[in-house]
Amino acid sequence: MMFVRHVLLAVQFFTRIPVTGRLADWVGYSPAMLRASAAHFPAIGWLAGGWAMAVYGATALALGPSPWSALVAAVACTVATVLMTGGFHEDGLADVADGLGGSYDRERALDIMKDSRVGAFGAMALQLGLLGKVALLAWLGQASLSLALSALLLGHVLSRLWPLWLVRTLPHVGDTARSKSKPLADQITGPALSAALLWCLPPALLVAMWQGLGVVGAGVVAGALGLAWMGRLFARRLQGFTGDCLGATQQVCEIATYLGMALAWAQSVR
Repeated sequence: MMFVRHVLLAVQFFTRIPVTGRLADWVGYSPAMLRASAAHFPAIGWLAGGWAMAVYGATALALGPSPWSALVAAVACTVATVLMTGGFHEDGLADVADGLGGSYDRERALDIMKDSRVGAFGAMALQLGLLGKVALLAWLGQASLSLALSALLLGHVLSRLWPLWLVRTLPHVGDTARSKSKPLADQITGPALSAALLWCLPPALLVAMWQGLGVVGAGVVAGALGLAWMGRLFARRLQGFTGDCLGATQQVCEIATYLGMALAWAQSVR
């Protein structure tokens, strides 16, 4: 039963799906439980990816064979997932862009990241991130509806695995008194990381059966490269990670996964 409670706590923490009332009382909360729930972050990707696939597929089929169907479907599923998660990760991307773009001084950058206001760098990062996501999903859907649906599933699940490597390898440098990610500051355990990997295997195998190992491999490699870039950036500029860094990494790795799958598909059909 603790497994179910940890999964529901992850749902409560990272989505707007209501876990309230008696259910919330049964789930409970403690920093130790939130730390344990990190093993199930990719499970949130199952929910977000499944919801995105449903909206994308329903929109594309409802509009029929039109050059614009894939674009409208890409916008619709992006809106749907933002509403589902409350823009949690997008907010992290904006805060990180404002902090790192606003100052080269480490302490000043961390202070800027705590500011709830969105600055010029954050606004640009949000716009470019959403445009990149929508453009890639529209391209994938134009190439093949099943390819776009596969990318949504794999992208949402894997992008919630990669930030856990930051928790594993970097120290937490946020405002420990107020940070929501403070319970995650301790390095994630090996068994918890293994559990997170297990969450990723069924979607990866399913997508491999749909699209082939090459497309899946390209998505995995692209996501890993996105993680490596973000991890190096945080280690060099901040000497660690904050909760915003985890959200920003999820966004970058999701977009990178779509890009990798698109490139692999383009090469395969030439």
